[in-house]
Amino acid sequence: MSAVLPASPSAPRAVRQRAHWSDRVAHAALLLITLVLVVFLALPLASILVKALQDSAGAFIGVANFTSYLTSPALLQSLWNSVWVSALVTLVTLPLAFGFAYALTRSCMPFKTLLRTIALVPLLAPSLLSALSLIYWFGNQGLARGFINALGFDTIYGAPGIVVAECFAVFPHALMILVTALSLADQRLYEAADALGTRTRRKFFTITLPGAKYGLISAALVTFTLVMTDFGIPKVIGGNFNMLATDVFKLVIGQQDFQRGAVVGLLLLTPAVLTFGVDWLVSAKQSAMLSARAVPYAPKPARGFDALMLAYAACIAALMLAMLGMAVFASFATLWPYNLAPTLTHYTMGLVDAEVGGAFVNSLKLAAGTAFFGTLLVFVGAYLLEKTRGANGLRPALRLLAMLPMAVPGLVLGLGYIFFFNLPANPLHGLYQTLPLLVLCTIVHFYTTGHLTAMTALKALDAEFESVSASLKVPFFKTFWRVTLPICTPTLLEVARYFFINAMTTISAVVFLYSPDTKVAAIAILNLDEAGEAGPAAACAVLITAGSTVVTLMFMALGWWVDRRTQAWRRTLSR
Repeated sequence: MSAVLPASPSAPRAVRQRAHWSDRVAHAALLLITLVLVVFLALPLASILVKALQDSAGAFIGVANFTSYLTSPALLQSLWNSVWVSALVTLVTLPLAFGFAYALTRSCMPFKTLLRTIALVPLLAPSLLSALSLIYWFGNQGLARGFINALGFDTIYGAPGIVVAECFAVFPHALMILVTALSLADQRLYEAADALGTRTRRKFFTITLPGAKYGLISAALVTFTLVMTDFGIPKVIGGNFNMLATDVFKLVIGQQDFQRGAVVGLLLLTPAVLTFGVDWLVSAKQSAMLSARAVPYAPKPARGFDALMLAYAACIAALMLAMLGMAVFASFATLWPYNLAPTLTHYTMGLVDAEVGGAFVNSLKLAAGTAFFGTLLVFVGAYLLEKTRGANGLRPALRLLAMLPMAVPGLVLGLGYIFFFNLPANPLHGLYQTLPLLVLCTIVHFYTTGHLTAMTALKALDAEFESVSASLKVPFFKTFWRVTLPICTPTLLEVARYFFINAMTTISAVVFLYSPDTKVAAIAILNLDEAGEAGPAAACAVLITAGSTVVTLMFMALGWWVDRRTQAWRRTLSR
């Protein structure tokens, strides 16, 4: 039996590999982005909870504010109004959007691109535009006021106007989700059903609806949350019909009751968080709709069906154009409804006399700053999470913070900014009511969608780029600059356009944070409407829509140029 020899003193020991200095830079950048989200997202939200548990003197009183709220009949009525209006809008919008998405994906009707573009127009306009248009159509001096009376309503103000305006505003959000859901269909399932002689109706209920059920659930949750937390439409056309979003504004701005405002803010946060949780559970259970052998669905021409789908889509598009067209027409009318001759009076009054011109410039500054710094922050953060290693204790926190804004309504986030940044003891108190804070608030508000878009693009890139760079001792930021950034430039443009358009049209996220010097155009619409200047308010809404449209076209042109300059490798590989 051989003896076991002791290890030689000269035997080499395992040497701990030291991290490259560029890894420490990546970890520091991860920490910095995490701190930014903690300061501008987590701490403001925590401030709402703290404020809700205090009295007006700042003393801790537990859940007394919640108890007081729940025993107030007026505030409970606002809660019930918000719930049933949101549910009704969801029930109306979902079938309409599903029908439009079905026409786009399952028919061979002509003018698909044009009709889809028209249906997405509300994304370029502030939500207030639909409320203003309804007032001009069906208000006390509206062109079609008799139509409302014929339907059995005394006035468009209140719940009827809110429901119709919200349907217009949230329709494109539901449509985009449902178009994606219906596009993920396997042609083989329908071919097998045809071979078995399955009727069209049965195929719809056994193949189409089950395949799109997760998209339907997501669209319903998004629609409900958007209506529940919207502030602009109830403020303009709600009249005496109170909802939670308008209650927050009245309590904080009108009555200076910050404690009850915080309670209502938390109530607004609850359905959004529940919606986010349900959506996450549904997404986790969703199975892949397209396998590697799947055949993409291709609709077959059917003259009668295509004509029916075209007629339906054209009706929806006509309603969209009627809503937008009325706002444009009213913005040029001399004196509604007595003198409808076109004039630029409302534009000159709004831009010069009411100083909306400065507000519009502020909106452009806000949108440009949000697009640039938001895209930079989102993409760098996503890259560091996806393509670098180490700092494992920090990554889960950053992932959670990156997903949290999706569950936080803009009105709640703005309320948190009041409580946090308006404290004199806060070192960042100097940012309050400044344009940089508006930019940061807007970036945080829309952070999640940009983050998910960037992560999707980065996950599509082979990890070999970073592996080769690490083996050659090339710092990560050189790989990022020379390889990742050029490949992902189209994604960067999409994220920047998303930030810009939403910053131009948002109201709820900044309604608590502006000053006379930093007032933006969307807020100016509210002020003009409150002053009874509906014409200049419509003109301002049209200006925002026109500006958003021009910028969208510029981004499309820039994307075409970038695609030709940086994406030639894609065309080479596809040959």
